Formats: sequence, structure tokens, C-alpha cells
Amino acid sequence: MSILDNRAALKAQIDKVAEVAGYLWTKGWAERNGGNITINITDWVDEGMRALPAITEPKAIGTTLPQLKGCWFYCKGTGRRMRDLARRPMENGSIIRILPDCAHYEIVADAPVAPTSELPSHLSVHNYLLAKGSPYRASLHTHPIELVALTHSKKWMEKDVATRMLWSMIPETKAFCPRGLGMVPYMLPSSVELADATIRAIDEDYDVVMWEKHGVFAVDTDVMSAFDQVDVLNKAAQIYISAKNMGFEPDGMTDAQMQELSQAFGLPK
Repeated sequence: MSILDNRAALKAQIDKVAEVAGYLWTKGWAERNGGNITINITDWVDEGMRALPAITEPKAIGTTLPQLKGCWFYCKGTGRRMRDLARRPMENGSIIRILPDCAHYEIVADAPVAPTSELPSHLSVHNYLLAKGSPYRASLHTHPIELVALTHSKKWMEKDVATRMLWSMIPETKAFCPRGLGMVPYMLPSSVELADATIRAIDEDYDVVMWEKHGVFAVDTDVMSAFDQVDVLNKAAQIYISAKNMGFEPDGMTDAQMQELSQAFGLPK
């Protein structure tokens, strides 16, 4: 038996995670156990789920997150591969609930799969999103090859330099990732410092944050939308790199053309 049985709406959310996990592996963005996905599933929790006993002892988050009281999450398991999650999401991830003290969680289903080691940083971002009234319920971390490659040059780590170049490669990039790409200098993976820097970047009005020499962290209403933003940004990076490989610097769209696009589609930047 699975907690997803007879819960079609919840199953649809987990199936979406599995679908995205498959895309990440196929694209080469999720080597070995690389990358993480955490989604807030509280809106799909029913009374029957709330009555379920935990299958683990309470575990400390490592911080207190008051906005998460009563929240439930699906999390990729630590050490688990995206390619396996794509086929068997409930064997390679777990559903957790946050306890009333907002400092501990327990695993409810389906198996005692320990959540990602980056759970504290993911949950800290979700706590921030709820505090600001954001509708975003999904966080995605992955390793898009061309975007990571850009961060090995200090030029692209300067504020909004990469954003302007990526937007200029093809109109859809600005249309579908209208807040651009926030940049965070290298910090130890899974560290509190990296989590705090990511939240600061999101607070500066970015939905996708680039971690130097590491990967991206994206938030959106659901995991597919978060993936889409990363996908369009990386396509723009591929176009830029393809032009460079052909031996020329791409012209890109002009500032006037991009401003026209923003006005036509009512984009935020």
C-alpha cells in the first residue's frame, strides 16, 4: 500500500516530480545522486493522512521555521538518484510532516527514506516563501551544464551580466524567466551560509539562483514550472556557447528590443 493510493490529486503532484527527475537525468543535469527536489504538499493533505502514525522518530531540522507549522513535504531522499526517483518516487523519496515545535520533522510515508542532506536549506527557503505570502510551493536544485560553465568566469558572476546576455539570446528566455538569474558566489554545499545567500537572492526578486561552480536553485508554483525556468535559461546559454564555438560573438537582442518585449508581455523587469 502507498499513501498515494486513492489520492489522485496528491499522486499527480508526485508524478510531476518523477517526470521532472527523468528530464534532469536525460539532460545530464543529475549525475549520480546530484540535485534535489522538495515540494510543499500541504494543500493535498486530507484528514486520513493527518491521522497516520509516523514511521520514524522525530528528527531535528537544525533550525526553527515558524511558518512551516503543520506543513507537509515530499522530499528526494539523501544519496538517491534522480533516474531512480523517476521510476519509483516513493522508494527514492519520502513524505514528511513538520512537528508543532517547527524544529523537528517525522517521516510518514511510504518508507523511512531519509530526506536530502540539503533539507534544512530547502525548508528555510519554503519558510521564507510562506512568510512573504508567495504562491511558490516547489524548490529544485540541479546542475545544468552550460549555466554552470558560465560561472567559471568572473565576468558572468557580476550582477545581472549573465541575465542580460541570456535574455538577449532568444525572446522566450525573457518571457519565461522574466526575473532573470541571481548570482551567489561559491559557498560550501549544504551550508547555512549558502541557504541564507540563496534566500537573499530570492528576496532581490529572482526565481532562479545560480550557485557559482555548482548549480542552480529554482522556486516556482510547482516543480514543472521551476524546471521550465531553468530549461529556458540553459537553452540561452547553449545558444551563446554554440555561437562562440562557431567563431563569433553573438549580437544578441538590443536593449530596445528587450524593453519592447517587456512592455508587450507585461514582464516585471
